[in-house]
Amino acid sequence: MAERLTWCEISGDALRQNLAEFRRLVGPACRLAPVVKANAYGHGLELAARVFAQAGADALCVHDLWEARRVRDAGVALPVLILGPLLPEQAPEAVQVRDLEFTVSHEAVVSALEAAARSHGCRVPVFVKVETGTNRQGLRAPDAVALARRILASRALALRGLTMHFADIEDTTDHTFARTQIERFHEAVAALDREGAASRVLSCANSAATILWPEAHLDMVRVGIGAYGMWPSTETFVAAALTHRHRLNLRPALTWKTVVTEVKDVPAGEFIGYGRTYRTTHLSRIAVLPVGYYDGYDRGVSNVAFVLVRGRRAQVRGRVCMNLIMVDVTDIPDVRPGDKVILLGHDTEDAISAERFAQWANTINYEVTTRIAESVPRRLV
Repeated sequence: MAERLTWCEISGDALRQNLAEFRRLVGPACRLAPVVKANAYGHGLELAARVFAQAGADALCVHDLWEARRVRDAGVALPVLILGPLLPEQAPEAVQVRDLEFTVSHEAVVSALEAAARSHGCRVPVFVKVETGTNRQGLRAPDAVALARRILASRALALRGLTMHFADIEDTTDHTFARTQIERFHEAVAALDREGAASRVLSCANSAATILWPEAHLDMVRVGIGAYGMWPSTETFVAAALTHRHRLNLRPALTWKTVVTEVKDVPAGEFIGYGRTYRTTHLSRIAVLPVGYYDGYDRGVSNVAFVLVRGRRAQVRGRVCMNLIMVDVTDIPDVRPGDKVILLGHDTEDAISAERFAQWANTINYEVTTRIAESVPRRLV
């Protein structure tokens, strides 16, 4: 099969180092479960799952059953927690995949898992999701406890634990609401303790909570973006600095590359690209690159972003096309077809971080990497 002219290089060393940093934070007793949903935040689900498994992760987290099967097909044997929803009709298939743990918040799903487990002669572990303030998946404390009680009464189900998710811990340095969420979570835990269910795993910490609050580590942390070497937000970094917890050596693991396919001289006064959004003011040398919004290179960075060619900045000129972008290499000598180009990552003394790209596109670093199309190859380096 012919190789594509744009690809991502994923540093195995960086992934291992990031996981080691979080292990240092949480200690050996806490279950460390990196999240590999959304194609491992754009880094390649199978690739990242294998590296994290080899690096000592205790479990992996995915969004749905399709991703869980991909982990298994990649030969990774770690327990896998499905964080997202499961439909009742998926239960028979789900219980056939070994060592899966499920997040539940609906009686219909619990009943379907129970029936499927009975028919296969197995016992299925589930986490009950407690609603504490995001109003997505989850049940408010009384209903969560009632569902947990119903699971405890089943011989086909095992109550693995309780989970929750923060609403704004990454968005602010004022964590009043996040602390309220933890309090609500512990109210549900206390109520469940009164039911005599003391043996369970408690999990509420994402990357930001893992970095900021040791008291939020509990029994398991679900580290997402931090595992890939990116800070959850500037606010998280500031909050960490204020509490002297910012000395975390995270290394971005992804470099997105392409090549120059054509170089041409464009006279002054000529337009470049669709919509005639850019017009040259002088004789310009323009390089064409085989990447566009189909590949996840955001159309919103048209005439804003730059790439790195031979270690120097080349401004995007004109609109980002479906499969192509044009960049100005007038001041970069000897650019030729076949030259390597950095779209995201480091090159000698300059870099284009996911955070910088996110500013150009008016979004967040999460979206920058997860939107890189799965058709773009990921290569472990």
